[in-house]
Amino acid sequence: YNLMANRVLLLLAMASRSDPNVSSKILSETAGHFLKNLKSQLPQTRILAISALNTLLKESPYKTSLEDRPLLSENSQGNSKSSLEGALSEIFQEDGFFDETFNSLSHVHIIADTESTSSRGSHGNSSFQSLADKSITRFYFDFSASWPRTPSWISLLGSDTFYSNFARIFKRLIQECGMPMIVAIKSTVEEFANAKERSKQCVAAEALAGVLHSDVDGLLGAWDSWMMIQLKSIILAPSVESIPEWAACIRYAVTGKGKHGTRVPLLRQQILNCLVTPLPPTVTTTVVAKRYAFLSAALIEISPQKMTLPEIQLHIGLLEELLNNMCHSSAHVREAIGVTLSVLCSNIRLHASFSHEYSHEGVNSDIDNYLKEERWVQFLTERASESVTNIQNNNHSDNLEVSANCSTQNGHLKGDSQDDVKWMESLFHFIISTLKSGRSSCLLDIIVGLLYPVISLQETSNKDLSTLAKAAFELLKWRIFWEPHLQKAVSIILSSADDSNWRTRSATLTYLRTFMYRHTFILPDTEKKDIWNTVEKLLTDNQVEVREHAAAVLAGLMKGGDEKLAKDFRDRAYKEANMIQRQNKRNSSFSQSVASRHGAVLALVASVLSVPYDMPSWLPEHVTLLARFSGEATPVKSTVTKAVAEFRRTHADTWNLQKDSFTEEQLEDTICIEHGGSIPHSFSSFRLLSIVMLYFLMQLALLLPSRACASSTHTLAPW
Repeated sequence: YNLMANRVLLLLAMASRSDPNVSSKILSETAGHFLKNLKSQLPQTRILAISALNTLLKESPYKTSLEDRPLLSENSQGNSKSSLEGALSEIFQEDGFFDETFNSLSHVHIIADTESTSSRGSHGNSSFQSLADKSITRFYFDFSASWPRTPSWISLLGSDTFYSNFARIFKRLIQECGMPMIVAIKSTVEEFANAKERSKQCVAAEALAGVLHSDVDGLLGAWDSWMMIQLKSIILAPSVESIPEWAACIRYAVTGKGKHGTRVPLLRQQILNCLVTPLPPTVTTTVVAKRYAFLSAALIEISPQKMTLPEIQLHIGLLEELLNNMCHSSAHVREAIGVTLSVLCSNIRLHASFSHEYSHEGVNSDIDNYLKEERWVQFLTERASESVTNIQNNNHSDNLEVSANCSTQNGHLKGDSQDDVKWMESLFHFIISTLKSGRSSCLLDIIVGLLYPVISLQETSNKDLSTLAKAAFELLKWRIFWEPHLQKAVSIILSSADDSNWRTRSATLTYLRTFMYRHTFILPDTEKKDIWNTVEKLLTDNQVEVREHAAAVLAGLMKGGDEKLAKDFRDRAYKEANMIQRQNKRNSSFSQSVASRHGAVLALVASVLSVPYDMPSWLPEHVTLLARFSGEATPVKSTVTKAVAEFRRTHADTWNLQKDSFTEEQLEDTICIEHGGSIPHSFSSFRLLSIVMLYFLMQLALLLPSRACASSTHTLAPW
């Protein structure tokens, strides 16, 4: 009933707001009532109070306008007071008000050990609320703007319990009441920011975010006096549990204002400058990773096309720092560097695409040239190629027995290779983050240039590096490349298929399966044919795993690829296999390499397995010819046995109808292979009856006396 009464009070206050006959005292007392409810003992009442304050606090007399910013003073005069300021100020200036309020709000933040998804902005996730309570307390949040404005893909930031609606009430309270509110909240924010409990740090993060984003007169002075010091303290704090909440706080503080989020907040540049300030050399790697996490959270909220000159300069300076630190000794730092680098590079690229908009803003020629030359792109691709070569050479040397002198040399190579491994790990984090971000279109030329490193490092002696390469590989498989990047991608794929390392050739085939699926309708005919020829060539590869993989890929290509290319391949495969069979019959000593022989059979296998459920007119002949290779040596024999068994399995449901497409002889040749020479059930009834009768007669002959058996020889002779 208490909750329902508060809800009705809020409805009445909203309805009377536009009525000129209603005294402003009613609205101010109502707002004060809900402000007091923030420290209520009833959790549902606290949540409804947050909803009510976000609805009622609309005036912003202390908010700095764009026109006033060049002439900011610490105490601007002439601000008309809000109608709610008097009642609100009287309440929050009470002793211990914010201490009690923060403590009450911290109970709303329920931190679960198994927390796996971000609850950002949705405070109604608490277990203490029933469905009926949620229907009352959450109603008004449906009308509030969602935050953050940009997608959240950075797993590095973790799962947070930062509630943007909580931050919004602190921001609006400051905009209603001005600097007295900031002064009153200062000590409580500092106390809770240093608390050990994560829930208390959550509330402190929300309050500080609201303060930083309030843009009121006098905010710059407060930043210099205590907020900058507080932010630096948060960065240098050794704890890691509350990193997601503080990252969300920074992200909220730099979020653009206005309908489209392109207006720069008052303190954005100051916050960014604080974040890019170099850390003391004695800090732990945890603090280094935290700083990069905070930077990535801030940079994703910047609107690239509206970046100011200081923001462009900050991006360039930070880019140089990241490129120099990609070989960092800590894996967590390397991950943070890769993620931050992806945000940074996408911002630079997106900004450069709007170059015509910043040319008149006084950007000096050095920065303009830097953005156009893109030396960092060349550095990434060239260093990646060099690192891959070093890693592969080192892996090869590990498998060779060398003399003592060579061992000394290899020791030096291993030392260099460790740096290459670390650098490539950072690069893979960059690729993974870019592909997850939804911004990969602006970095597509770089992604294409890094195709070979991703494909070739799937299997290395370094487990962590291979794991990252596989993660990047899985994301990369579903990325569509448009012209002019498509032609370059095909060229890299074809060269990778001819790599000296068989694992790279196999990984290329894996990538080709999804690549062809995604690009079937946009690939030119010439490039399609080149890919088909390359895969067909791998049917005779020296490595049996590559040959079998190529057959599987060709089967997939024939299922959904170009029908003309599929028919041409099918006809050539049948013709070549048939020719080998005839030569075997004519000359039993006919010699041919195992790879060539196996490749011809695999071509037939690809044709047969390309139609797993249908029975086209050409299929019986292909299956029959394939079955005739069952007498070959391994690996041909095992390939034939598996293929025929798979054919029978996929056609089992409709076999009663489809077997009519086979002749009697074709059925015998095909089915006997699967049964390993045992009696197939599809023999004609006459032959089956004959075999059964012969069996019983032989048993009878064993039971007869030898004399009777001898006299009965003429009877058994016809059988």
